Amino acid sequence: MRFKGVRNTIAMARKRALVVDDSKSARVILSRMLEKYDIEVDMAESAEQAIEYLQHDRPDAIFMDHLMPGMDGLEAVRTIKGNPQTATIPIMMYTSQEGELYVGQARALGAMGVLPKQVRPVDISKVLYELHMVPDRRDLDEPALAPVELEAGAPLARAAAPSQPAPAPAADWGRRVEAAVKQQSVDLRRFVVASLDSFAARLVADLRRAAPAPTPAAEPPPLPKQPPMWPWAAGIAAACLAAAACALLWASAHGDLQRARSEVAALRAANADLMHTREQLAASIKDLSAAAAASAAGAANSGAPPAGAAAGLPRSEPVPYGELPFDRSRLDVLRELLTKLEAQGFRGVVKATSSAGLFCLSGNATDGFAPASANLPANKCDLIGNPFEESLSGQQRQSIAFANLIAGVRQRTSGAITVAPENAGASRTAAQYPPRNEALTAGEWNRAAAANNRVEFAAEPNASP
Repeated sequence: MRFKGVRNTIAMARKRALVVDDSKSARVILSRMLEKYDIEVDMAESAEQAIEYLQHDRPDAIFMDHLMPGMDGLEAVRTIKGNPQTATIPIMMYTSQEGELYVGQARALGAMGVLPKQVRPVDISKVLYELHMVPDRRDLDEPALAPVELEAGAPLARAAAPSQPAPAPAADWGRRVEAAVKQQSVDLRRFVVASLDSFAARLVADLRRAAPAPTPAAEPPPLPKQPPMWPWAAGIAAACLAAAACALLWASAHGDLQRARSEVAALRAANADLMHTREQLAASIKDLSAAAAASAAGAANSGAPPAGAAAGLPRSEPVPYGELPFDRSRLDVLRELLTKLEAQGFRGVVKATSSAGLFCLSGNATDGFAPASANLPANKCDLIGNPFEESLSGQQRQSIAFANLIAGVRQRTSGAITVAPENAGASRTAAQYPPRNEALTAGEWNRAAAANNRVEFAAEPNASP
C-alpha cells in the first residue's frame, strides 16, 4: 500500500491533514486548496488505507469522503472514533449527499461537519479556522474597493423582465474601477502640491541667503531699490507647472474612466447575449416538448396510446451545468408524474434517463470549470466536455430526497410502480452540435450542449398476464 504525501521541506512545524477519497481528481483538488494554507497533505485511496495509515501517523485533521468501495466514510468514522488512540483527531466529511438526515448521522458518529463535494475556497477557510489549523480568520466578504455611484441616466443594454431581475455585476465592477481612478487622482494631486511647496520653500531660502548684508549706521542709507521680479516669476512658473500637472492628471483619469465605461458597456452587452441565449434555450425546450406531445398524439390516433400518456410521459427536463441530474426541478417533476400514475392505476417501470451535454468550458482542473462567455470563440475554450458529470458515480447522481421518493413509491404501491434511474452519458443527443469553425462562438455551442444535458422520463407498463 502506498500513501501519497504532498509535502514541502520547511524549518518550522506545519499542520498536516489526511485526505481520504477513491477519486484521484477529487483528492488532488482538495489537496491543492489545503496546500495554499501551508498545510501538509497525505492521501489515502480507501478507508482501509486510512486506518492503516493512522497506526503510525497522527494528522491534525482528516477529510473523509462518504461513498467509497469497501468500507464507506461513515463506517470509517465509527472505527476511528472507536479507537482511543485516534478518537481525538477531528474528522470533516465531504460528499455530494445533502439533507439534515445525513448531516445529523455524520455528526452522531463523531464527524465535526459536512463539506459539499464541490467545495469552495471560502468553505475551506472557514473549516480550517474551526479546526484551528490557520492562525486567524480572514474576512472574505469585504470588498476590495468602496463602491461609488455611476452617472445618472446611463442607458441599460437590455431591460430585465419584472419577474426576474437581472444581476448587475458589471455596474458594481464599474463603480469600483471609477473609485480606484478617483483615489489615484487625489494621491497624485497631493504629491504634486507637496513637491511645489518644497520647491517654493527652497527658493525663498536661497533668496534670503543671497540678500546683501546691512550697511553700517555711519554710511548713508542706500537708495531704495525695486524689489526683484524673479520670485514672482518663480511663483508663476510653479503655478503653471501645477496647472499643467493637474491637466495631465485629469486627462489620464478621464481616459481611464472612459476605458472603464467601455468595459462596463461590453459586459452589459455580454449579459444581454446571455439573456438572449436563455430565451433561445427556453424556445428549444418548448419545441422539444411540443414534438414529444405531437408524437404521443399520433400514437393515440393510431389506436395504441403510449404508456403514461395521461400523466404527460414521455417528458424531458433540462439539467443546468453543475447540478445533480436527479435533484431540484427533476425531483418535483418525478413526484408529480408518480402521483398521476398512481391515480391511473399504472403498474410498471418509470425510467429516468440522464444524458450529458458537452459544454465549452473555461477554467482548469485545480480551480474548476464553468461555461465560457457567450461571445468567446469556440476554439478558445479550455475544455469541451462535462467534467462534473464524469466525476459522479451512480449513487452520487441522485440526492437523498430523490432516493427517498423512489423508495417511497415502491413501498406505497407494493412494488407495482418502480423507478429506474439510468445514465446514457453523451451518446444520446437531442440537439445537433454546430460545425466547428472560426466564426463559431461558445454561446452557440453551449445552446446545443444545454439541450442535450437533460433527464428523460418514460413509462413502460408491465406485460399483460
